[in-house]
Amino acid sequence: MATNPMQRKARNSFLLGMLVMLLIAGVIIAFLFMLLMNKTKKEQEQLKASVKAYVLNQDVSSGQVITTDMLTMQTVNKTLVPSNATSDISLIENYALQDKAGNDIYTKYDNDNNPQLWIKKDNIEYKIFQEETGNYYMDKNRKNNSNTENKEYLELNSVPLVAKVTMKANTLITTELLSKSDNLVQNDVRKQEYNMLVLPMDLVTGDYIDVRIMFPSGQDYIVVAKKEVEIPDINGVSSEDTVWMNLSEDEILHMSCAIIEAYQINGSKIYATKYTEAGMQEAATPTYPINASITALLKSNPNIMPKAMNEIAARYNNTNASDLRNNYINSAISSQGDQAQSNLEGNMQESITNSKNSRKEYLDSLSGVID
Repeated sequence: MATNPMQRKARNSFLLGMLVMLLIAGVIIAFLFMLLMNKTKKEQEQLKASVKAYVLNQDVSSGQVITTDMLTMQTVNKTLVPSNATSDISLIENYALQDKAGNDIYTKYDNDNNPQLWIKKDNIEYKIFQEETGNYYMDKNRKNNSNTENKEYLELNSVPLVAKVTMKANTLITTELLSKSDNLVQNDVRKQEYNMLVLPMDLVTGDYIDVRIMFPSGQDYIVVAKKEVEIPDINGVSSEDTVWMNLSEDEILHMSCAIIEAYQINGSKIYATKYTEAGMQEAATPTYPINASITALLKSNPNIMPKAMNEIAARYNNTNASDLRNNYINSAISSQGDQAQSNLEGNMQESITNSKNSRKEYLDSLSGVID
C-alpha cells in the first residue's frame, strides 16, 4: 500500500530516533562495562597486593607473654607490610598457648592494669603463676585469693611467645618483635667479638655453632654451645676471621679461659662447629673444665645469673672434671714451661693487632674510605 510523504518522513524519523537511541544505549553499556571491568581489575590488583597479617588489639609490655586473644587478623596492603610479616601468619596460626588438655591460656588485667595469665578448667577460672625455675602452675585455692597454696603444675603445648619490646595496639606483628620465652635475653648477656676462632668455610650470619677447644693430646671440649653468629660486613665483604656472639657473663669467662690456654699450649686449636639443623637440634652440654682461677671468679662474680651458677656447679662439682683438668690440661700447660707465657704474649698481641685492624677497616667502610 502506498504511503504519503508525511508518513514516510515520520517513519524515517522514528527509525532514525531508534537507531540513535540504540547507539547511545550501546555507548552507555560499553562505558558501564568498561567501568565494571576496571573495577574488577582494580579489585583483583588490590587482592594481589593485599596480605593477611596479625596486629595487636591491645598494648603489650616488653617481656609480656603473648596469648592469641591479644591478636586480630587484618587484610592490609602488601607495600605497607614488612616482608617478614607475611611469613608470620603460619607462626601465629600454629601457635595457641594451651595446656596439654587443650585448655586455652588467656590474658586478663588486674585492678592496677597488670597483665595476668589465666586458664579455665571445668568452667572455673584459675590464675597462672610462674616459678623462678620457669615452671607454670595454677593454684586452685588462690582462685579466691586464698593464701593457702595447692599447686597444680601445667604442661604447656608450646613454649610461650613473649614481646621483645613494648608495643601499642594496632602494631603489626613480625618475628623480630617476638621471642620464645626460653630464648629471653638475660641482663648479663653482651655481644662479644672474637677473631681467633677457626671458622667453618661456609659459615654465614645466622648459623649456630659450638665453640670447641682441642689440645695436642687429642682432648676436645665444648666451651660454649649453640650460639648464633653474626659476621661483620666490611665494604660489602664478610669478615674472614671475626664473629660476633651474644654471651652471658659465665660464657664470656669460659671463652676467656679457653682462649688463654689455647694460646699457651702449642698445637692447640680453638674452633667452631656448625649445627646442621639448628631448629631441630638441642644445644650440646659444655664439657670444658675451666681452671681454678676462673672457677673462683665465677663464684664471686655478682653479674652471673643464679640459674647459670647452679648449672656450672652441677657440671664441675665432680671428680671427673677435676681429673680432666689436673691430668691433661694443667699438665699440658706445665710441659710448655716458660714457653707457655711467651706463646700467650705473642698470640694475645696478634689478636689485639687483628682487632685494631678490623676496627679500622670497619670504620673506614662506614665513612666511605677505600684504599
